[in-house]
Amino acid sequence: MIKIVIIDGQGGRLGALVAEAIKNAEIACELFAIGTNSIATAAMLKAGADYGATGENPAVVACRDADVIIGPIGILSADSLLGEITTKIAIAVGQSKAEKLLIPVNRCNIRVVGVRPQGMNEAVTQTIDLLKQM
Repeated sequence: MIKIVIIDGQGGRLGALVAEAIKNAEIACELFAIGTNSIATAAMLKAGADYGATGENPAVVACRDADVIIGPIGILSADSLLGEITTKIAIAVGQSKAEKLLIPVNRCNIRVVGVRPQGMNEAVTQTIDLLKQM
């Protein structure tokens, strides 16, 4: 069974949408919700994640053996998500051997050239489609 780690912050809306979509798609996995704050973690757990933890160290530990990491593109950039992504979290995500499905939420001064603006629901649908192909 694959280990999927969702990392999100703020209110956890994106992470919750992803968790719910993964559960609805019946993808065989252990789903770990790692929030940069307790509100984000709670939102992802409520949406169906199997396990949840909050903070920098749980993010670092979860990235070590994850098969897939999903989150907003800002999880690769220290100080993004209004400062909730620490340097250690960004490094842990970047150095992880996991496949990374990063959702371009153009709010952290990071824009991916060639990616058209889209709504959060459409981005989550595309993320789930990619996950199913893996």
